[in-house]
Amino acid sequence: MKFEFDTHCHTIASGHAYSTVHDLAREAKNVGLKMFALTDHAPAMPGGPHVYHIANQKVIPRVIDGVFVLRGVEANIIDYNGKLDMDEEFLPELDLVLASLHDVCIKPGTKEENTNALIKAMENKYVDIIGHPGNPSFDIDAKRVLQAAKDNNVLIEINNSSFGKSRPGSRENCIKIIKMAKEMNVKLVAGTDTHIAFQIGNFDHVREVFEEAGIPDELVVNNSLESFIDYLDSKGKKNIKDFKELLK
Repeated sequence: MKFEFDTHCHTIASGHAYSTVHDLAREAKNVGLKMFALTDHAPAMPGGPHVYHIANQKVIPRVIDGVFVLRGVEANIIDYNGKLDMDEEFLPELDLVLASLHDVCIKPGTKEENTNALIKAMENKYVDIIGHPGNPSFDIDAKRVLQAAKDNNVLIEINNSSFGKSRPGSRENCIKIIKMAKEMNVKLVAGTDTHIAFQIGNFDHVREVFEEAGIPDELVVNNSLESFIDYLDSKGKKNIKDFKELLK
């Protein structure tokens, strides 16, 4: 299984990551990626940037070292009704919006509360990806979450970092989600959750579990830049003309 781009990358602006935008671009080129997304944490994350930092990404070149750059955010879900820590006025300007649960931004709730938080977040038309839903700290009804993703045209992330030290115990949950997504025909996206440039494009753990589960290529959007740009088009992205230029 090939991976042409990475949709989950952090810079030093996130407060607990260690690389610059150019570090990421250079390493993305080195590992053969065509594109990566800047998804620094939104302001509720301790040490995270001001919202104006996220909003000002328009100054970042579209192409750096031959690699296309998506301007995005990893928004924090901050209540069980799916509220994000980004004012909605800023979201339409971004190319990609991840929404994730982090226990430093919201206390893990009951299975019903956690599930409702994700489903309500996906009902926000600007949310494109649910980040690391296999996190064992947040028990969820995976079937309901996957159905909501399908209904709302949202991608479910399988996070490579979750198989390491970031969220111990995620593997079993991720495998469950992957197998269920295959049965329900729900689109998946692989993200590295890079916090230092040397992690970008490393999908070893995700590739392994995808292959074990027999996930078809067409369910994993990273396999085709063209299909991912079509997906962004289906979400009504404001800057879609920039993305389509990449394919010429």
